[in-house]
Amino acid sequence: MIPEEKSYYSDKIRAIDAKVEAIKIAFSPLTFQAVRALIELGLLQRISDSGDNGITAKKLAADSGISEYGVSVLTEIALGLGICKWIPKSAENAEERLVLGKIGFFLLEDECTRVNFNFTNDICYKGAYNLLESVKTGKPDGLKVFGEQWTTIYEALSSLPVREKKSWFEFDHFYSDIAFPEALPIVYAKKTAKLLDIGGNTAKWAIASCHYDSDVSVTIVDLPGQVAVAEKNASEAGLAGRINAVSGNILDESTRLPSGADAVWMSQFLDCFSLGQITKILRKIWNSVDSDCDVWVLEPLWDMQKYEGEAFALQATSLYFTCMANGNSKMYRFGELTAAIEAAGFKLVTAHHNLGSNFYSLLNFRKA
Repeated sequence: MIPEEKSYYSDKIRAIDAKVEAIKIAFSPLTFQAVRALIELGLLQRISDSGDNGITAKKLAADSGISEYGVSVLTEIALGLGICKWIPKSAENAEERLVLGKIGFFLLEDECTRVNFNFTNDICYKGAYNLLESVKTGKPDGLKVFGEQWTTIYEALSSLPVREKKSWFEFDHFYSDIAFPEALPIVYAKKTAKLLDIGGNTAKWAIASCHYDSDVSVTIVDLPGQVAVAEKNASEAGLAGRINAVSGNILDESTRLPSGADAVWMSQFLDCFSLGQITKILRKIWNSVDSDCDVWVLEPLWDMQKYEGEAFALQATSLYFTCMANGNSKMYRFGELTAAIEAAGFKLVTAHHNLGSNFYSLLNFRKA
């Protein structure tokens, strides 16, 4: 899609439609929770299961055990949101019936929508009220819903409740793992004996690398909590001898990166830092690698997305970074991320865009 065709390059919406969108925004916290109730109570699935014939609100209430009042308020807002549609009364239909609309289909069946929805509900929803303060202070003030002791969400991950932890990791993996099959042959087209995986998290990339290339060994650098999980997963995969981990805060001056890597890998890692911090991290990498070392950065860049829905999801994810994650990072545009990395003494060698269904960008840098 060319820039002129994307809504954020023009303002072609009709005034009456703009007002509808503004009203939807005004009620969005309530409508979000209504959709959550429709899903978790099984109402949306029952409407879907009724097929083209649809289902009456009365039968929906009887089948689900939810009061007719509860069904009415939830399904009426679903109609307003376009999630469901009415089949009006007719000679064939003595009562109005509900059928699933296209938006309802995506809420039920689309994996991207499901992952984003659960992440927003379980991780972001309560803390989002503090977004205003986070913008003012540069700190993730919403994070206090999980405890006052954390300065970033990454320190809290291993301590999150089971449901919240599941939603966070499903979100994180969905927005990285999906591009791995296309990224692996690009990264390992050049023989790589030692790979340094910074921000290796649960060792997903490290394990995938070892399965793809039988000769590569991987060193993960991450926070202590993530290192413990990575080591456990590597061991369970039978790769403890080829995957090792070093714990440390990449921003801490005392943290030293292992030298001698043929390549450095960072998957959806740099978006966890401000532009200034990104340059600082890359300077540390610059000091630890040789001139022929490839530095690989895998990121979803919102201005490189093929569709507006994916771009919007990334723009919205930036708000999570503001109020929940760290208070100072976001999902970046291609130009600003590249400039921050090159400011550390690197140059962009190649850029592979549109990897995976989420349209990831794989950027390759070397010392300038």
